[in-house]
Amino acid sequence: MSRFNTIKEECFLANLELPKLDLVLFTFGNVSVVDRANKVFAIKPSGVPYEKLAMEDMVIVDFDGKVVEGNLRPSSDTHSHAVLYKHWENIGSIVHTHSTYATAWAQSLRDLPVYGTTHADYTIESIPCAAPMKDEKIKGDYEIETGHQIIDCFKERKLDYQEVEMILVGSHAPFTWGKDAKKAVHNSAVLEFIAKTALFTEQINKEVKPIKDSLKNKHFQRKHGPNSYYGQ
Repeated sequence: MSRFNTIKEECFLANLELPKLDLVLFTFGNVSVVDRANKVFAIKPSGVPYEKLAMEDMVIVDFDGKVVEGNLRPSSDTHSHAVLYKHWENIGSIVHTHSTYATAWAQSLRDLPVYGTTHADYTIESIPCAAPMKDEKIKGDYEIETGHQIIDCFKERKLDYQEVEMILVGSHAPFTWGKDAKKAVHNSAVLEFIAKTALFTEQINKEVKPIKDSLKNKHFQRKHGPNSYYGQ
């Protein structure tokens, strides 16, 4: 039995949620789960269809992206995950998909505005779209640079990765994260929903403006503020 079975199982079950939630087509996505004590994470193997995945297939890699345990090649996005885990110490899981609506916004190179209370329930910030990667970085270690592309965008926007747990990578696709796999996958599904409804909102009303601050702040505070009262 592997000493990493706990994160392998969590990673495996989280990956299975992506097709159930209609967040992936074929093998267009991956989930990873970190073990901070051992400085490793479990991640989906590259190119394996979700219906053929087994828990034993999950690959264990270190924060430099080197395989520690596993017989299959890890996801091609492994080094992007590794960079985020190394620099953002308070995340427990990362999800990368090419979900339809979030990817469309990423390809459009637009931030996702806060148009309604569903978005505001999660963050009062627009979901940032990182600028497309520069040519010299594309020619370098692309996956490592993708991780830095995400981190640099948050630095430039002065955003807190623990408050905004999602990003659109320009001309690419979305990444989300959270304290554990359940939250990271949840955030991926939420991002897809608000991306979809934002598109419809702009189609219905081409002159639409972002939600007013008073309503946006009310919805965020009732779930996250010191006097929050949503839920049990």
